[in-house]
Amino acid sequence: MNPSIDSSDNENWTMVIRPQRRWYDFQFSDLWKYRDLIRLFVWRDFVAYYKQTILGPLWYIIQPIISTIIFTVVFGQIAKLSTDGMPAFLFYMAGQTVWSYFASCFTATSNTFVNNAGIFGKVYFPRMTVPLSIVISNLISFGIRFSMFLLFWAYFWISRSAVHPTLWALALPLLVLLMGTMGLGFGIIFSSLTTKYRDLQQLIGFGVQLLMYATPVIYPLSTVSGIWRTLIMANPMTPVVEVFKLGFLGTSDINPVWLCYTAGFSLVVLVFGLVLFNRVESSFMDTV
Repeated sequence: MNPSIDSSDNENWTMVIRPQRRWYDFQFSDLWKYRDLIRLFVWRDFVAYYKQTILGPLWYIIQPIISTIIFTVVFGQIAKLSTDGMPAFLFYMAGQTVWSYFASCFTATSNTFVNNAGIFGKVYFPRMTVPLSIVISNLISFGIRFSMFLLFWAYFWISRSAVHPTLWALALPLLVLLMGTMGLGFGIIFSSLTTKYRDLQQLIGFGVQLLMYATPVIYPLSTVSGIWRTLIMANPMTPVVEVFKLGFLGTSDINPVWLCYTAGFSLVVLVFGLVLFNRVESSFMDTV
């Protein structure tokens, strides 16, 4: 939807809302004008999520710790998967910390139109403010999880475990940007498609879980070879996870130049998602 002033209208309207037609008009300037609304949505997403729970925001800390413990027991103790000599708990927490941000951005933004149909049908504002606010609010939760990871990382480092940080740890802002861009792109693509094909909602959670196993989160890339390694390297999240491990753990079996592949893939997905989102937002109320 595109607001504009219509001086030729006999009625004294101050704004006329018309369907957006141009596929390339992404209205980035409108996002800046509605930055206060984005901040409001960020606060809503972050606070309201655990508002009626007993432990509240503590779940942002409890969930990654419990997940890491389960991974350590199941994959480290029972399955005895290799961790390239790294402490198993820290290895799995590193993978979880990175993957959870991408997964949460993807799954939450994929329901943008369906979950917000009520408010979208009543008042105008740039629709992109909603998925963008989700990515930003998830960045806050990522910061909490990453802080927890740093505490355990510092403990293992001080205790002289096999942890050897490198300068690639400074690439963390780039990794976060790539994950947020890719999660937003995939999310708005599926959000646009679910307005007509509701079955996709049932597949997203399952698909994200499968994609995690196609990413070196619970196993090191060095243990994979042949056609399976080729398939895993085709996963754009693989370089992000591996470079994160290279930076903070000092172990990885990937050339960091693969981040260029992830960057290009993320850009293509985001642009395609913006185009599709732009086309769907003018008529989605007829199908939701």
